[in-house]
Amino acid sequence: MAGGKLSARQKMINLMYLVFIAMMAMNMSKEVLSAFGLMDAKFANANEMATVTNENLLGGLKSKAEEKPNEFALAATKAELISKVSEDFYKYLETLKREAIVEKGKYEIDPKTGMLPFEAMDKTDILDELWFTGDRLTVEGQEFIKRIQDYKQSVKEIIGDDVKYIRAIETLENRFDITDVTNNEGKSIPWLDYHFKGFPAIASYTKITAMQNDVKATETNMYNVFLGNTLDEAVSLKNYEAIVIADKSAFFAGEKFQGKVVLGKYANVTPTKLVVGGQEINLTNAIDSTGAARLDFTVGNVGEHEIEGQFTFLEDGKELPIAIKGNYVVVPRPNSATISADKMNVVYRGVVNPMTISFAGVPDNKVNANAPGLRKVGDGKYEMQPGAGSEVTISVTATLDDGSPVNDRKTYRIKDIPKPTGSLIGKSGVMKLPRRNVEIGTIDAKLEDFDFDLPIQVTSFSVKVPGQPTVNVVGTKLDAAAKAALGRARRGDAVQILNIQAKIVGNNTYRLKEVAPIIVELTD
Repeated sequence: MAGGKLSARQKMINLMYLVFIAMMAMNMSKEVLSAFGLMDAKFANANEMATVTNENLLGGLKSKAEEKPNEFALAATKAELISKVSEDFYKYLETLKREAIVEKGKYEIDPKTGMLPFEAMDKTDILDELWFTGDRLTVEGQEFIKRIQDYKQSVKEIIGDDVKYIRAIETLENRFDITDVTNNEGKSIPWLDYHFKGFPAIASYTKITAMQNDVKATETNMYNVFLGNTLDEAVSLKNYEAIVIADKSAFFAGEKFQGKVVLGKYANVTPTKLVVGGQEINLTNAIDSTGAARLDFTVGNVGEHEIEGQFTFLEDGKELPIAIKGNYVVVPRPNSATISADKMNVVYRGVVNPMTISFAGVPDNKVNANAPGLRKVGDGKYEMQPGAGSEVTISVTATLDDGSPVNDRKTYRIKDIPKPTGSLIGKSGVMKLPRRNVEIGTIDAKLEDFDFDLPIQVTSFSVKVPGQPTVNVVGTKLDAAAKAALGRARRGDAVQILNIQAKIVGNNTYRLKEVAPIIVELTD
């Protein structure tokens, strides 16, 4: 990517930034900005640990210089000079981040998390205005390039021309290579433009933190060279790769991806024991050539589940346990079709309409349904008692695992209870009966071919015998006046039982439609 020979570590860093550039070209989302922030936090943490390591190494060199001055006195002197120039350059970079990015961008550290507002650090004009003017660099931009060059030159002058330091110098040049970069179109672009121009503030901030990491790594490498160690491989990032870790292993369509990007590498070291979910795994079949352990188990019920376990390795003759922790989400397997008649979405006024309401893949405690007359009676179970109007709309809101809401709604037609039919001894409409059956029979009302079993009570009715006045009766049986009128009827007369009034048992507010009459032809 850059001119000259690059180390695998520098190639990895350049590749990482190319990935981020591609992500930004597609969509500079909050997730991408957060990923930069996470990467910055990783580098910052690595820098803190490297500081402690370097202090120990420098202290070790000084001790060896006192013990064996002929072998280590010069190396200790060089190490202290390396420490001084590295500290100066590191502090310059820290000041640059604070004054040129944080203060100019007016970004404030969150007192609760101790972190900068990564998702808000999307400004691209902060360093653009500071370092670039047209096709040229500003004084500040030239100063930044000069400080990098001065640091490299200072380190090389401290090391000297000894042949044993050649590899260390090559590593230094690769880490701080600022030659022009050739892009994918074959165009040569100045290093500063390629890495910082047009980038959001958090990307530039992270890049500078990564450069501070290069400073710490350079110190570590030099101290180990002075000590006679060859730990450059240990502090190099060339064996690392960017690994995407999702917050969960299943997402709904349209849901935002949430996860993190970290630097990591595969450790081709065979563990002595692997336990997942309380069960010990057979290492012979589980560990592949990269040292990764493959998992193979039956997933649990619908919902989110955790994976817990432990790797055990042998280090310095002792067992070293490393915890395993992850999660996965199980969604329902499709096993039925959804079939509905578009014109049959009906609820009835005056009755309790049972309903089942759910959201696929979402637990019931995260589903909420609302509509006039709707109430929840159990897990996914509701009852609807519609009021006035011809339609009712049920709105359903569900909360996904990431906290985002999803909504849906469905409209139902409201219909009245159909017209009841009068009945006598279980028969309705026109019938032939003996006079005695009419006298002792009970007048009922029923809903024919209705989906709800409603208890209906007749409260009154009228009896009309041909040639006689209509008799009004309260109750469900003929009273004395009605029986007297019936006694004067002749054989073959059509006796009408009409004006039948009825109500739903337990519901005095709903008025049923008028009950259909009964016509009885007397057979005697």
